[in-house]
Amino acid sequence: MPARPWSNALDMYRKVPTDLLEGTRRGSAMSYLCILSMALLAYLETRAFFTTSLAKDLALDANRDSRVRVNFNVTMMDLKCDYATIDVVSVLGTDQNVTQHVTKFGVDAEGVRKRFAGRNKQQDDVAHFDEQVKETIEELHENGEDAVSLDPQTLTFARNENEFLFVDFYASWCSHCRDLAPTWEVLAEVMMDAASAKLNSKIEGREHEYSEKDYEEAVKLELPVFIGKVDCVSHQALCMEQNIRGYPTLRLFHDGKYYADYRGHREVVEMTHWLTNMEERVQKEKPKDDGEEGSGISSADNIARDRMGVEESREDMKQAPRRPGRRGSTDSPEEKEWVEKMNRHRTRQKAEWNDEEHPGCQLSGFLMLDRAPGHFRIQARSINHDIAAHMTNVSHEIHHLSFGDPGAVKSLERSGSDIFPPGFIESTTPMDGNVYVTHNVHEAHHHYLKVITTELDHEDYKPSMGASRRAYTVLQSSQLSFFRNDIVPEARFTYDLSPIAVSFRKKSRRWYDYLTSLMAIVGGTFTIFGILESGVGAVSGKKRR
Repeated sequence: MPARPWSNALDMYRKVPTDLLEGTRRGSAMSYLCILSMALLAYLETRAFFTTSLAKDLALDANRDSRVRVNFNVTMMDLKCDYATIDVVSVLGTDQNVTQHVTKFGVDAEGVRKRFAGRNKQQDDVAHFDEQVKETIEELHENGEDAVSLDPQTLTFARNENEFLFVDFYASWCSHCRDLAPTWEVLAEVMMDAASAKLNSKIEGREHEYSEKDYEEAVKLELPVFIGKVDCVSHQALCMEQNIRGYPTLRLFHDGKYYADYRGHREVVEMTHWLTNMEERVQKEKPKDDGEEGSGISSADNIARDRMGVEESREDMKQAPRRPGRRGSTDSPEEKEWVEKMNRHRTRQKAEWNDEEHPGCQLSGFLMLDRAPGHFRIQARSINHDIAAHMTNVSHEIHHLSFGDPGAVKSLERSGSDIFPPGFIESTTPMDGNVYVTHNVHEAHHHYLKVITTELDHEDYKPSMGASRRAYTVLQSSQLSFFRNDIVPEARFTYDLSPIAVSFRKKSRRWYDYLTSLMAIVGGTFTIFGILESGVGAVSGKKRR
């Protein structure tokens, strides 16, 4: 037999003659099981090869934007729009009463939005006291106190006995209240002068038998408006019953019932002018055959103009209300807007809007925040009042809160769910629909937000025109915070941007990985079943022996 060439010396697949092989039933069964296992594993491997998966990459955030946008829609359940303000605070600075891109809607006790309340403009700037009143409160009290101090019992009596009752709800520690006190006393003196003039006109030309004390009592019966005041420090329960949120609150009662709150300039003539308008409105609401005469507030208005040296007539004031610190032309858009707003306040119809029926405020819009640790807060504040901390309730419902371009998430929703992990969209708005209610005074919920940038560089992500390729996920936690008795509670949202950015990409396998896996399946399965068959054969052979 000739020698084999050297090239045939290497042979890893040498054959055993067929007549030396012996078949068994056990080997046949193992062979079928081996083939089925190979086929199943090959099918699963092939399906995995044609299926892509999402891979997450972490890197330092390369975002160079100086600011980040936060979108919000929050309802304050028991905070009027007049007092609701938004502040933004960061290590780079503070913005108070942010008004740009923010709108307010008054809501009723059921949380229903009734009408558009206007963009969140700066709060009205009104005169806090009458500069024409030069006397101090002590000097005005030398001849007696005309503004009557009321308690719960006397307030009820005054409401029942007077057609018009004008009450100043104040606090002794309130600076605005102390500034207003002389003006309020002069207003009471004007009403007393008007009552005296009315009584004198009735008894003019006739002899009367009034004693000095009887005359004073008779004058009080002719008061066009009873001027009173309530110290909310001494009568806290009474002021809580009247739902007094800020000091001073100037409230008008008619026939014992709440009628309106005065929000105009705290000047004598301005207040008598407003009271005259209220009287005219009441007269229009009465039946024509009532036959009842008015209270004569217009005469008090004339007396006030004479006393304060105001030459402007009521008609002139209706046409061009004065803005604090402004004189002369009212041709600018800002001045015209002010005139319209003051006219609406002076003559507004009660049937159109009742502030007491709309205790809440829905705030919506967006803010531009510095990309630095900070917070934004919703709190009660007024440039014209000192807020009562114990009457401030900042319970709120978050309809929506997210960071970044809202169009980016909407584009993600349209692009399909296979380009981001499950729950990703929900993680961009984790607080939506949450309600945070405080049950005790001097409490508020504070929220802590960790904001993580997500780069949307996926090739299947098709943003709408102008939409960003960046979204923000939020990790949030909330806790109930407690405040000192003299601090007004606030709903606070503290945010911090993570320095790490996340991106997602589709991950697929290489073809050589697939082939390697198939070979491993075939060889490994054949080997494993061969070992199993040999083991079973060895065990069964020993039992036969």
